[in-house]
Formats: sequence, structure tokens, C-alpha cells
Amino acid sequence: MSQSAVVQAIANYGPISRASVAKLTGLSKQTISEIVGNLEADGWVRTVGQTEGHVGRRAVVYEIAPDAATVASVDLGGTKVRTALCDLTGRVLAEREEPTNQTGGMNVVEQVSRMVRATTSDSDFGDLKFVVVGVPGVPDVTTGAIRMAPNIYGIDQIDLANELNARLGVEVLVENDVNLAALGEHWMDGRADEDDLVFVSVGTGIGAGIVVDGNLMRGASGAAGEVGFLPFGADPFEAESLQVGALERVSATDAIIGQYQALSGKTLSVPDIFDAANKGDKEAEKTLDNVALQIARASAAIIAVLDPSLIVMGGSIGAREELMQRISRILEQCFPRSVSIQPSKLGAHAALAGGASIALSHLHMSLFAEGQKGAEIRVPPPAFEAFKAGVS
Repeated sequence: MSQSAVVQAIANYGPISRASVAKLTGLSKQTISEIVGNLEADGWVRTVGQTEGHVGRRAVVYEIAPDAATVASVDLGGTKVRTALCDLTGRVLAEREEPTNQTGGMNVVEQVSRMVRATTSDSDFGDLKFVVVGVPGVPDVTTGAIRMAPNIYGIDQIDLANELNARLGVEVLVENDVNLAALGEHWMDGRADEDDLVFVSVGTGIGAGIVVDGNLMRGASGAAGEVGFLPFGADPFEAESLQVGALERVSATDAIIGQYQALSGKTLSVPDIFDAANKGDKEAEKTLDNVALQIARASAAIIAVLDPSLIVMGGSIGAREELMQRISRILEQCFPRSVSIQPSKLGAHAALAGGASIALSHLHMSLFAEGQKGAEIRVPPPAFEAFKAGVS
């Protein structure tokens, strides 16, 4: 417990002196000296100079040694796989991106393993210690299979975490990608005061990540936030609604393309439909109005149940300003309380940031708290612009 408290102080306030760590933790100077000495000898903290501007003897200051180990964050989507390697401060050291192997199953396992190893080889920092993988579905805690992930064939038939662990030789945690995006938005600079937020992602599908009191809400089976299955929009009792969700059938990519085609007789991509609406195309405008209506209804349901301080809109469709303006306007008409709706700050890299935050917290807890009940180490995020630059 003492060691975890010391690491938490150094991680959050470093560079910091031993005396300042003692004041923050309430531990004796002798205890601090022993712990910091051991951490320094093992390479987990390092000296970075001395205090300045104080009368009398100057004190040595310490920080977490960023190159002592690395973690990897993976965003596994139906069309793309992204991997990012981070140091112990969350700074991105290297990243890669490839189209997802469409044969699915074990071939995707091999692809992710290869990409993580290749990303690790791009850096001469410390050994890889932990991997977090974001997936477009719900990890089954019993079997390790990924449920509700129709865009990656065969991923519901394998224990993804164990298969990756066998190939990489490090602990692997698998989490829903929208949950990771919610954590990423909360972790990075600018969201620190928003301890109750909901990240709504609209793209190929629709889902939500829920952060309550600064912690991710997963639910009894890990499916909290599967808002695509809210029972409105389409008939929730139809067979298709049981596969992809009634709301998703009227609000995601295929729905937008289909609605516009039904109104205009023309087939356009979603970006082209947005462009057409911006140019005054009445059918395109009506299509976006219909989609915004459904997402506003979903947002009202979320607010009524969870009472968040903020809804963050993400995904290739959800973060579009044209859609958010419509959602905000409609929400004001159907819900009595105003709730801030903002676009994702991290965009396509929100899930990578969330994966990095979980990986670093797990690593710090395993290294420095050794599973002590009640211990907690929250790793502060890197500078917001530095993270975005690292993954671009």
C-alpha cells in the first residue's frame, strides 16, 4: 500500500522530491527513502535534477522512468486494425494500421499478434508488459468469445484474449471499443472534470460507452451501452432487430444509405449524402433529420436513466457537426433539461487512448500494488496534443 501511494504521487506530481512525496502520502521520510531507493534501483523511477528557487539545500527530484516498460493498445475494427505502443507516461512511441483480415477468426488473431510485435520492434524502449484490445462487440467473460460482433467473421468462436496471450507472451485484456473510447475521452486533457459522461458512437453501428464517477460501467454481462438495441426506430420484435438492434437499423451507415435511396432513388455514400444536404438536397436533408430524430430519442433515454453531465458524439457519422446540431435541436424539444453534446476530441484515436489508459493502470497496479485490496493507481494522461501527434 505504501509503495502504490508513492508511485501514485510520483506519477501525478513528478518531477517531485522525496520530502514532497512524504507530505502528499503521510508516510515517514525513512519509508519514502527506502521505497524510492528500491524503485530507482529497479529502474522504475529516475532522477531528473534538483529543486530550484528554495533557500538552503536543494533536493533531488524524481519521475517515473518512461522507458522502463511499454504497453500496447489495439483498436480492432471491422475494416481497420490500429496498434499503438506507449511508454509508461502514455506517450505514443510507434503505431501501425492495416485493413482487417476479412477471413476473420484465427487469421485476425495472427494479424493482431504480428502487428503488435512489429510495433514493438519499432521502438528500443522497455519490454512489452501489457496489451489491451478494443473490439466491436461484447467480450464473454466465461468463454472469451466476442459476442454481437457481426463485422468480424468467426470472432465469436474463439477465446481472443487467450489466443493473443499465447502468441505475445504477455497479459491481454479485451474490451468493447466504444467503452475504450469513452475512457479515452475521459482520460485525456479537457475531460478530467467530466466524471459522468456517455460516449455515443455512430458509424457502421451505434453503441455507447458509459463513465460514472470516473469509472466504466460494464453491466452484469458486459453489454452496458448496447444502445443499438433500444426498442424503437424499427420493430424490435423482428428477427433483424434481434441481430443488429432496432435503433441501429434506422440510424447507422446502411440505414442512412437506404433511407436516402428510398427518398431520392439514388445511391450515395454517407459522406456524399452529408455533402448533398449541405448543398440543399431536400432528400438528403430529410434523411439526416430522420436519423437525428432517432439518435435524439436515444440520447433522451440515456439522460433519463443515467443523468450524465456530457454526451460525447463520436464515430465517422456521430461526430459530424451537421448531425450534432440537429440532435441538439431535437433533444431540446423532447427533454426538459439541457445536456451538453460535444464532438469527440480524439476522433478515430479515442479507443487507442482508452486502451492505453487501462493498460497503464493495470501495469502499475500489478507492478507496484501487487493486488493489494483498496490500492489504486491512476495514471495521468500525456499532453493532449502530444498524444494526437503521436498517433497521427
